[in-house]
Amino acid sequence: MFSKTSSSTSWYSLCLQFFDKRMLAIFLLGCASGFPWVLISSAATGWLKDAGLARADIGYFGLATMFFAWNFVWAPLLDRVKLPLLHARFGQRRSWLISCHIPLFLLTIGMSLVEPRVNFMWLFILASSMAILAATQDVAIDGYRIDILQGETDKLPAASAMATMGWWTGYSLPGFVAFYYADTLGWPLIYQLLSLTWLLFIAIVMMLPEPQSQRDLLQAIAASRYQRFSKWQAWLLMSFVEPLADFFRRNGAKIALLLMLFILTFKLGEAFLGRTSIQFYREIGFSNAQVAEYSKLIGWGATVCFTLLGSLLNMRFGLINGLLLGGIAMAASNLMFAWIAQVGPNTDLLLWTILLDNFTTAFSVVAFVSFLTHFTGSAFSASQYALLASIGNFGRTTLGSFGGAVVDMLDGNWSLFFILTALMVLPALALLYWIVVTTRNQHKN
Repeated sequence: MFSKTSSSTSWYSLCLQFFDKRMLAIFLLGCASGFPWVLISSAATGWLKDAGLARADIGYFGLATMFFAWNFVWAPLLDRVKLPLLHARFGQRRSWLISCHIPLFLLTIGMSLVEPRVNFMWLFILASSMAILAATQDVAIDGYRIDILQGETDKLPAASAMATMGWWTGYSLPGFVAFYYADTLGWPLIYQLLSLTWLLFIAIVMMLPEPQSQRDLLQAIAASRYQRFSKWQAWLLMSFVEPLADFFRRNGAKIALLLMLFILTFKLGEAFLGRTSIQFYREIGFSNAQVAEYSKLIGWGATVCFTLLGSLLNMRFGLINGLLLGGIAMAASNLMFAWIAQVGPNTDLLLWTILLDNFTTAFSVVAFVSFLTHFTGSAFSASQYALLASIGNFGRTTLGSFGGAVVDMLDGNWSLFFILTALMVLPALALLYWIVVTTRNQHKN
């Protein structure tokens, strides 16, 4: 994982990996993974801002997304429970996806019927319910991606790139539509139109192939450790204890703990930026249409291009180098936002900031997702990936939701806020170095 590809490996052969038909499935499911963040994050922030809610209240609304950090609690159910009726027709991964998409469609319509200033708490409850289902959907999607590759580690960067491009497509293109037409159609109608996207995802999931996996066989082998327990005790231990125990056995306690700390801190600065960026754009003087054009449309195009480039560079030069470069670029992009805070609503500066920020996101996420996937096992792929991803989501959702309050504590000094977020990546890079050194020492011994 830490090594580069052979210098004899051509760029052409690396590019061919993207034409594997499984990559299309990964891309489409990535779109479904990114779409809920439009509804409960960026569009919701714009809607609440236009409704006149306070900066801190808008930030606290982001706590609805904290369930993405807790999906590891129920993730084992997606590895172990076979849903009645749906499982026989669609299989383990797709049956869980369909069972999430139908209520997500209904919840999106429900949000459109709520007035934010009058029923803020009710809107928060609907968004939280949507987040729980979307977080469950993510567990199934990550499990699908890992299962369909069947341990082909050489394809991890390409698969991570397709998942990343899908996520940003599902997030940016509907987000562009939402912000571009928000002033003319109004946010309630925007949500009603966006709800139809869930029907499209249901149709897509029905057409995708269910991945073949040795999950049942591997779980049966693992179950032999719990034969002395009763049936229900063994099931609970297998579902909620064994995935974590297997993770620590395969990686060692030291590497496992260092990995968790790295995941928590690596994207913390980006989390604070992401939760406050829409508020920042609007306060600094950019219009909804400009946010749509630059942050969503141009940002999406840049992310797609940079993701392809980032995946190729990660395949050629190694994931560790990709994480290091991504971390440094994250700090630089946050400093660009600090510059905008000093200059004001300058669209030229915004363009370059968006390009750098999306290069950072694309490059680092490809390496980050591949890095996490490498440490998951086949028997409990959904559970273990959810555990690792939820640690990162804790920073992105729960801690990042206090971004508005931090800006208030700084008396509205956005420049200082973004400088602080740039410095947040330094502990993560130190942890990454420690992980690499520890892993290499273990291999030598």
